[in-house]
Amino acid sequence: MRIGIVCYASVGGSGAVATELAHALALRGHEVHLVSSELPFRWRAGVPGLSFERVLVPEYPLFREPQYLLALTNTLVRVSRERRLDILHAHYAVPHATAAFLAHQILSATPGVTPPRTVTTLHGTDITLVGSDPSYAGVVAFSIEQSHGVTTVSKSLRQNTIHALGIKREIRVIPNFLDCSVYARQSGAVIRQPWRAQTPGEPIVMHVSNFRPVKRIDHVIEVFHRLHKQVPSRLVLIGDGPERGAAERRAADLGLADSVDFVGEQMDLVPWLSAANLLLLPSAQESFGLAALEAMACGVPVIASRVGGLPEILEDGVTGFLRDKDDVDGMAAQGVAVLSNASLAARVGNAAAASVQRLYCTETVVPQYEAYYNEVLSSPS
Repeated sequence: MRIGIVCYASVGGSGAVATELAHALALRGHEVHLVSSELPFRWRAGVPGLSFERVLVPEYPLFREPQYLLALTNTLVRVSRERRLDILHAHYAVPHATAAFLAHQILSATPGVTPPRTVTTLHGTDITLVGSDPSYAGVVAFSIEQSHGVTTVSKSLRQNTIHALGIKREIRVIPNFLDCSVYARQSGAVIRQPWRAQTPGEPIVMHVSNFRPVKRIDHVIEVFHRLHKQVPSRLVLIGDGPERGAAERRAADLGLADSVDFVGEQMDLVPWLSAANLLLLPSAQESFGLAALEAMACGVPVIASRVGGLPEILEDGVTGFLRDKDDVDGMAAQGVAVLSNASLAARVGNAAAASVQRLYCTETVVPQYEAYYNEVLSSPS
């Protein structure tokens, strides 16, 4: 099968999953062309059958801003013609699904060309943020309805899409996934920071995100503040974004400056997660919770908000812990229990890793995409 995959290259769930899907499909014998404005951060060179197609966006004085949608559409038309694509898979509704629709229209009007079928995967903020904005909602809904196939990464996001945009069509749920040969706990992992001495046996509490308001870094700091009073530990925050400055100031105000490390974005999370004793994810909303899945794969107990898709991957008290999104005291108390009880931490961490191995590995989920592609190709226009 010849497949085009279009995604954002920036650090984030949709780009990570799209790139890993491209790698996995190529390794399974498909011809895959990944389309983006730059090399995605998860890109691995040298995979047979996988190529990268860059979207070049020229700047003209006539336009006040670069015309990414037009340049992307033009790239999709070119790649579809040259590579004779069967499937064009857009990750994120706008502008990717919109560009895929425009490309399909252009190719349909071209004599002698069979346009590829389009599939759109919705990842979360393309619905909960962009799709809910009246300035974009109509375009988002139209682009979803016009796709030949649509998937979401969780049942929760499917319901949100139907409710927010009034979508009537069938939407398939295919969850995010991990390369389980990579995402597994590394024995003996230790966090070593040149600016701070490592305290032997010090528990490590971790948070991984893009530091947007929805991730509620302020709640991470507040939970850790309460937890730290009872179990001296260190908080390691991985990522960067608009809320970082406020979080650094709050940590300093609470007297936690010596116990909180902001380490920025990290491309290889496995060594970091392998050194963690606990992951905090008190988000206001998570359509899936890829950070939770990555931690679970590495045997790290996760305490998360009971929102969105998180209850679909975390079973409270079995493979992790769920609390109401504003229950800072409850999350802190649960964190104390985990860090104070090695057998509890081991039981939950092992169950979490086993759950990922059973349900969310590449070899389990990618065939679901292959089967869906074949359904879309065999369905009437």
